[in-house]
Order: sequence, then structure tokens, then C-alpha cells
Amino acid sequence: MSQIKREYEAVMAQLTAPGAPYELAGSDADGHYYIRAPANLPAALAAARQHGDREFLVYEGERRSFNDLLAAADAIGAALQARGVQPGARVALAMRNYPEWMAIFVGVVSIGGVIVPVNSWGTPEDVAYTVQDSGARLVFCDQQRYDGVAPLIHASGIDSIIARPVNPQDPHGLEALVAGFRGRAPTPVPIDPADLAMIMYTSGTSGKPKGAASTHGAICQAIYNMECSAIAAAMCNGELIGAMLERGFEPTSLLAVPLFHVSGCHAQFLLNLRGGRRIVMMYKWDVDRALDYIEQERVTSIAAAPAMLLDLLESPRFDQADTSSLFSLGIGGAATPPRVGKLLFEKLPQNFSGTGWGMTETNAQGASLTGKAFHCKPGSAGYPHPIVDIRICDEGGAALSQGETGEIWVRSCANIREYWHRPEVNAQEIRDGWLKTGDIGYLDDDGFLFLADRAKDMIIRGGENIYPVEIENQLLDLAGVREVAVIGLPHERFGEEVAVVVHLHEPGSLDAGQLLAYASSKLAAYKVPTRVFFTEEALPRNASNKVLKAELKSKYANEPAAL
Repeated sequence: MSQIKREYEAVMAQLTAPGAPYELAGSDADGHYYIRAPANLPAALAAARQHGDREFLVYEGERRSFNDLLAAADAIGAALQARGVQPGARVALAMRNYPEWMAIFVGVVSIGGVIVPVNSWGTPEDVAYTVQDSGARLVFCDQQRYDGVAPLIHASGIDSIIARPVNPQDPHGLEALVAGFRGRAPTPVPIDPADLAMIMYTSGTSGKPKGAASTHGAICQAIYNMECSAIAAAMCNGELIGAMLERGFEPTSLLAVPLFHVSGCHAQFLLNLRGGRRIVMMYKWDVDRALDYIEQERVTSIAAAPAMLLDLLESPRFDQADTSSLFSLGIGGAATPPRVGKLLFEKLPQNFSGTGWGMTETNAQGASLTGKAFHCKPGSAGYPHPIVDIRICDEGGAALSQGETGEIWVRSCANIREYWHRPEVNAQEIRDGWLKTGDIGYLDDDGFLFLADRAKDMIIRGGENIYPVEIENQLLDLAGVREVAVIGLPHERFGEEVAVVVHLHEPGSLDAGQLLAYASSKLAAYKVPTRVFFTEEALPRNASNKVLKAELKSKYANEPAAL
């Protein structure tokens, strides 16, 4: 057993022991849970009221305290109750990152409503599908979503309320809804841990998105687990935490990912609201604007997808900007490319950064590692959380031996209850409490999780399994490469061949021969791409920053390659 694992297990044993703040109950046979976790979201978020008039949110020049946000949430909850919204009713939330998004979320769950965060990046038809599939009878929109979606859903009897309408006097506006309810709080309602709290739709990189339905208990266990994991990481990295405290900056997160995914909603919004930490929220990701915020608001932490953090660390402005407050970078949404770790050492030599693995269906829980462990276990997604059991399975669902690569299955009290109205999917992907994730990986000798790829992205060339992320990570280390995506294209003899789509920092700075020579020096011969495509456009990504490989396959299947 490695020293890193011994330290982690000793700290976690202390935190989860009988009588300890994060005491565990349950069994190895059936899984574990925190006995002191809040029973429901209103109970979990009640802690936010202790932070009073301290600043919570900075958004495009607007500033809100904890009291401001919670007063807005209370008015929304009271207004919805007066409108007849009952516990269990689905209420959709289709808007970009606005302060109102946060207030609506809290207001809906406080009265026992089921919040349905909608991917605001979708087309009006996509948004309408999600609203209708969830069974929501009411949807909160921003003006842009309202203009596109209202004509599609009003015929179904679904009402809309507009946050930030172009016309402030719009009778469908949020201000009109809460006009008579400012200063009022909703009537408390009984909420059981087993009651549904949220239906969050999967990103839908292929096919229609599925509604991942989570209970209050599952989300509260997830929040409590993130708090436990953060404390454990701090205890394992006392020297780094001491250095951070010496700097004297107020903990401030830069929120640059969508609130309609777990990375933005759970790991940043809900965790910071409960924990009393300040958020600077971006209208959209822009690396120059991010650097401005880091300087002006003294941002201490950023959690984002690897591609976004590469944008930041490789920006020509990074070395000129005052980033002295920046201490922690959290990498999520995809396996961490080695290049990110190298740049962190170079740009922020004393950092408390980390990574992890989770998904919508696990309410962002799974595995994580931070600080020393992040640098000592390069490429790992972390050690499984105390309430998470992970097993690696073959295609039939049978468990594989430690070290073998296969599909990741997860059992956790933070898992979703079901896919909304998808009994056939539930039967196939949720078995005896275990969730089939579609991710490929393995557990090393210490039990740390390593990700290989998504099962659907794996390339099978002449019977050999090839994981694109391995090739992508190697090519990202080649000077001049900004983005890269490896895809499988049809091949008459081998079934599939390895193709690579490359976006360079400077067009023309590399040719296919140079790229393949480098690949040949780093990879086994059968993994070296046989087709190379250069693009001057950024790679297409969904709202969670995952490359849309199906779109690339369709585009390049019949295109002439650079080689």
C-alpha cells in the first residue's frame, strides 16, 4: 500500500468513525451512507441563512448577499405555493447562468417541487422535449429561451415565467410572479428523503437525453460527501493549506460551467451556498474575462473541464495577470490530460489542485484526489468515496480482477433513483443497486480509479481495443496542438481505423508527417492514426465541454484526409 493511500485511509477513518462528524452506517454488502447528512434540501440549505449579509454572488457587476438570494428564493417559493404548485410537481428551469437560476432552484425545492434543470444550449425543440418529457406544467425561462420555446409548449398547457424579460412590465415576468410575496416565506411542507428533488437530463451526445431522477436523500448525501472529501484532502495536505491561509484571500470560486449540470449545480452552487463561500459567476466562458475576474475579485479556485483550464494556463496573458490569489484548480468532466498537470507545476508551483470522476447519475460522486495525491498519481481520477462502491465489469456485467480494464459500475446512496419514465433503460442499466456507467477504466493495486474512455468512443481495429483518450493525451503534449479528438472511421479490412482531428494554436505550424512521426515515437504501431484532419475551427462540444465525436465522425467519414 502506498504512503498516499495510507494517509488518506487514516484520515477518512478518523472522519467517518462512530461519533465522528461524518459517521458512516450501512455495510459492505449493501453500501454505506452518512448518518448525519441532512434529510432533505431545505434542511441542507438552511445553513446558508447563517451567512447573512456577507457577499455570496458576483455577476456582471451585480452583487448579492446570502440574504439577498434566500429572500428571492423565499418569495418565489411562496408565490408558487399560492399559484397551486404542490409537492412532487415538476418545475422546469430553462435559462443560462443568471442569479435568478439559483433563487428559482432553491425556491422550488423548498416547497417540495421537483426541479428540472434544462440544457439551455439546446435548440428550442430540444428544450421543449425536456420540458414535456419531464411532465412539467411550468417552466422558468430567460427571454431567449422563452422566445424559442413558448410557441412549442403553450399548446400543451405548459405555462412560462420569464426571468429578465426585455419588457420589465411583462405579465409573464418573474417580477410579476413575486410582486405580492416579497418578504414572505413559503409554508413549510414535509419532505421525505425518498421524495424526488430533481430530474437532471443527461447531456445527450447521442440520441435523446434521459432524465436522471434524484431524491432529496441522494443529493444531500452527495453534498455531505463533498464536504467530507474536502476536509479529508485538507487534512492530508496541511502544508499546502497553511500556505493558502497565509495568503489571506477570501475563498472565492469562479463559476464558468453551466448550472444545469452537476459540476456547476452541486459541486459549486449548492456546496458554496451551504458552506458560506463566495462565487463569481461568468456569463459565458471567456479566458480573458476569466483572467480579469481572477485579478479584480481575487479568485482562489476554479473548477472546469480540462479544455477550459488548458485555455487558461496556456493563455499569453496568464503570466502577465496577477494570479497570486489563485490556489486551486479542479479538473472534471473528462480524464485529466498529463499536460494539465505539467502546466500546473509550471504556472502554479504551490497549488492545491485536484480531479475527480462522477456523473449526472451519481450526483457528481465517484472518486477524487487533491493536492499531493493529484501529482503522485498522475492520470488517476482518484480513490472511491466512502459512500461509493466501484467494480469493473466485462460486457456481460461480470466483475473483473483488479487491474483489468472494463466498464465501470457504481453503487452509491447518491445514485439516481431511476431514469424518468424509461423502464427499459432502468432494467438494462440499473441492476441490484449497481449503475452501468458506460465509462471504461480500471482500479490499480491501491484501489485508485483510472479512466480509459467512454465505451461508445472505443475503437476496435482488427479485434484490438483502442482507447482514444490515450492517443489524445499523447498528442496534446506535442507543441502546437491546441485540441485533438481521436475517432474511429469505417475501414474495409480492419473494421475501423484510427483517425485524428487536430486544431492547432497556429494554422500550418504542423503537418501530418510531423504529427504522425511524433505519434509513432510514443504509441504502439496499431494505435498510430492512419488518417489526419486539420481544422481551423474549435472542436464541437456540448454544454459539459465534451467533444461531440458523433458529429466529427459524420463530418469526416468521407472527407479527404491530410494524410
